[in-house]
Amino acid sequence: MTTTLITGANRGLGKETARQLVAAGHTVYIGARDEAQGQAVAKELGARSVRLDVTDDDSVAAAMARIEAEGGLDVLVNNAGIALLGLNGPEALQVFDTNAVSIVRLTQAALPLLRRSANPVVVNVSSALGSFTANHDPARPASHVSAIVYGASKAAVSMLTVQYARALPELRINAVEPGYTATELGGRVNDQGRPVEVSARTIVRMAIIDRDGPTGTFQEDDAELGW
Repeated sequence: MTTTLITGANRGLGKETARQLVAAGHTVYIGARDEAQGQAVAKELGARSVRLDVTDDDSVAAAMARIEAEGGLDVLVNNAGIALLGLNGPEALQVFDTNAVSIVRLTQAALPLLRRSANPVVVNVSSALGSFTANHDPARPASHVSAIVYGASKAAVSMLTVQYARALPELRINAVEPGYTATELGGRVNDQGRPVEVSARTIVRMAIIDRDGPTGTFQEDDAELGW
């Protein structure tokens, strides 16, 4: 059975991704900073929960130790993210730490476990707001949105995906644009956009690929998105 860890999985896209992967037969760990919330979601979905703060090295190490002790890891979904509007150093550092640096933190910590898997996969949840292609295409909504720090952090996610895929060819590592979704991000509720059930499908599609699947790509719905 495939074991998957999803960061930031106590709500929104992470929770729906967990729901769909449980239905697909995965053993899913709900990674959440709030242990009680994570446990509640895990109970609801038939998953497991692990306390995980993606900005804290000790928390990440403890989560990986727990997952290793319980059998190992096959798939890592780096989903946790925030969007803050402040254009100042402290908030920019917070956004980059959560959205981009956490991918390094989690991927490095998970590598010993993933390398023992017969089919190791990493999915990085990115955004068209971090795509140079989408930002320069007038037909794309991303070209009309000012998301200075958030967009830059997601561009970093894209490059991390490319570099990790190159450095670790034995893994399948891809980025995903889930689409504009009705969810909660950075403490603000967005009641517009498409349902999480639709947006999570691309994350799930890339989480269940086999060893012949793509690596080093940026996926959007059923096609690739330009970097």
